[in-house]
Amino acid sequence: MPRWPTMQKTLVLLTIVLGVAVSESRALPKAHVITFGKWIAVKWPDASGKKLLDLKVRPLFVDTRLKEYTTGTAHDLTDRLFGVRRVFRVNDALPEDTVARWQWQRGGWLLVDRASGKVSQLTLPEFDPFYSTASWYRDYIAYCGVSEDGKKLTAMVMQVGRRKPVLKKVLGEPDGDDEPDSECPAPKWERAPARVTFEPDDTQKLMFSIRGRVVDIVSEPDEEGEE
Repeated sequence: MPRWPTMQKTLVLLTIVLGVAVSESRALPKAHVITFGKWIAVKWPDASGKKLLDLKVRPLFVDTRLKEYTTGTAHDLTDRLFGVRRVFRVNDALPEDTVARWQWQRGGWLLVDRASGKVSQLTLPEFDPFYSTASWYRDYIAYCGVSEDGKKLTAMVMQVGRRKPVLKKVLGEPDGDDEPDSECPAPKWERAPARVTFEPDDTQKLMFSIRGRVVDIVSEPDEEGEE
């Protein structure tokens, strides 16, 4: 008996199996490799622009491609997401300058997804790249914000994925010093229960309890004149 029909069936089956295997392999998500490069020592200007300060930066790579430059320690929100502070270079040249004058500047915070390889900018209202110092707890980030007109210093707590602040409370007026991070030390977190403390100066210490999207004032200074 001729074997051609049998061979034909076998080839058809192999074609179907290979087609299914290829389609399944295409459906699998691509694994991304997120890495940091070596630390680099650079200079960046203070608020007056007359004094240069030391800053350590390192590149962030996604699949060996440079995505951003970063500074400071990264914070793991989950086993998939982490946050890291962004830095960048800006051209400080005037119109009459014939060559570029590149300056390093600090930026806001980036959210990096290890699974998708996506790098996005976190929305942090009133976060001042020069004066604001942030501290993390889980997916909460606390910092002292500065209003757009520079007249208000505000205690802020944001939760990743939410547009509105979990906490926003005016602390007073900023000093406007030339040194970075000088308006307010990094807020301090506690767990069980989750609490955050702001100490913008020696006279203020405000503690807030964070319960999901609800904030309770645990302690704050007494108003003058109260007994």
